[in-house]
Amino acid sequence: MRMFRRVSRCLMAVFVLFANAWVAQAQAKAADEYRFIVDVAVGIDSSINGNVNSGAIGHLQGQATAILPNPYGKVYGTGIQLRFGFGYKLDELNEARAIFAYQSADADLVRMGDIGISSLYGQYSDYKSIGLDFGFRRYFPTSKPEARFFGEATIGAAFIDRINIMLAAPQGNLVFNQTDFYDATGAFTWSLNGGVVFKVAKQADLTAQIGLRHVGGLSEVDQFAGTGLETINADSARLTFPIVVGARFRF
Repeated sequence: MRMFRRVSRCLMAVFVLFANAWVAQAQAKAADEYRFIVDVAVGIDSSINGNVNSGAIGHLQGQATAILPNPYGKVYGTGIQLRFGFGYKLDELNEARAIFAYQSADADLVRMGDIGISSLYGQYSDYKSIGLDFGFRRYFPTSKPEARFFGEATIGAAFIDRINIMLAAPQGNLVFNQTDFYDATGAFTWSLNGGVVFKVAKQADLTAQIGLRHVGGLSEVDQFAGTGLETINADSARLTFPIVVGARFRF
C-alpha cells in the first residue's frame, strides 16, 4: 500500500512537471502567436523651423520688391496627419515597421512684404503630402505589460503636391498668380519618436507618441531668375514636432 502511494505521488509529481512545462510552452507560443501589427493614428504636426518662402530683395512686375520670410507655422499652422502602419514583431522587444502618412494643412493669408509703395500679400495653396517611412521600434523591458514604452527611428520619402501662390498689392491695384511656386516634390524624410503602448484587449492596444520629423527641401523653380528674388525658394526643408495618438491590432 505504501509503495502504491509512493508510486502514485511520483506519477503525480511527474504529471505536474509535464503539465507546467506544457503550459509554459503554450504561453510562450501564445506570446509569439501575434507577430503582425496593423495600426491607425491621427496627429498634429507643429513646425519647429523651415520657411515656405525666404526673404529677398529684387524686382517684381517691374517694381522694387522686398519679400519677408514666412515660416511654415505662420502660413500653414498646425497640420493634421493621418497614419496607417504595418509592423512585424521580430521578438518581444523589437519590431520592424512601415508607415503610410497623409498630411494636409490649409494656408492662411500672409503678408509677403512690399512692392513699390504697396504692401504685398500672398495666399498659398494648401499643403498636401503622402509619405512612406520604414523603420525600427524598440520596446523597453517593463514589469507592467499593460504599458510598454518604446523608441523608434524611421527613414523614407514624402511626396508633396505642387504649391501655388496668389499675390495682391492693394495700394498698387495689382493681383496676379505666381503659379508653380514649388514643383511637386519627392523629399527625403527621417524621424525619431518615443511613446507608450497601452494594452486594452487581447489583440488591441492604444498608442501615444511624440517625436521629431524632418522633411527635405521642396523643388525650386526658375520663375524668379534675373529678378533678384531667386533666394525666395531657399530654406524650404522643415523640422516638425508631431504628436500622434491611435490604436493598433495584433494578428
